Amino acid sequence: MTIAALEAVWPPLRLSIQVSLISTALVAIVGTALGYIFSRRHFAAKDVIDAVLTLPMVLPPTVTGYYLLIILGRHGIIGRYIYDWTGWTLTFTWQAAVTASFVVSLPLMFKTAKAAVDSVNPELEKVSLLLGKGEMETFWRVTLPLAGKGVMAGIVLSFARGIGEFGATIMLAGNIPGKTATMPVSIYSATQSGEYALANSLVAILTVLSLSVIYATNRLSRRD
Repeated sequence: MTIAALEAVWPPLRLSIQVSLISTALVAIVGTALGYIFSRRHFAAKDVIDAVLTLPMVLPPTVTGYYLLIILGRHGIIGRYIYDWTGWTLTFTWQAAVTASFVVSLPLMFKTAKAAVDSVNPELEKVSLLLGKGEMETFWRVTLPLAGKGVMAGIVLSFARGIGEFGATIMLAGNIPGKTATMPVSIYSATQSGEYALANSLVAILTVLSLSVIYATNRLSRRD
């Protein structure tokens, strides 16, 4: 690969990794917490909230992006107040790409974490509580270690989902080279403009990243 090619590939690659790492960190925290709550708690409208949280997993990404736009856009339901108070809008920023990645990845992490916590015997948690440990300490020292393999698999899959996100990202963040143009968006843009050498390079890199994630997930699922 020539220096010129590297200069063209590096900005979307750097942005995609940055967006996916931040998004995955947020998803890991929120998704694991939600998975634990929905596994161990019973409350009103639980099934309805579960369905809403899972919806981005089955909706076309462009539809998810449209919802984000009408909620968080400059004239959106929430976005208009943010703009009035701060003069800043989320749309067409790298933070918008993080938001889109977070929203589409969260259902995957949430469901994986819930399944992992479901697999932990509640009696072990009860023993910890009877021994005087608090619920938070029990979570960190009993539940999370036992559910760790599933949680880690969810984190890896969420990273892969985030780095491959296109539809919601282009709706909310747009396609600004060096600012919001992630790898998938740049591949689309390069193909549309006939820059097939650049598209081939980006596709090859994204394919290697995706294969690495699949390999890592398979290794995690087989680990004793």
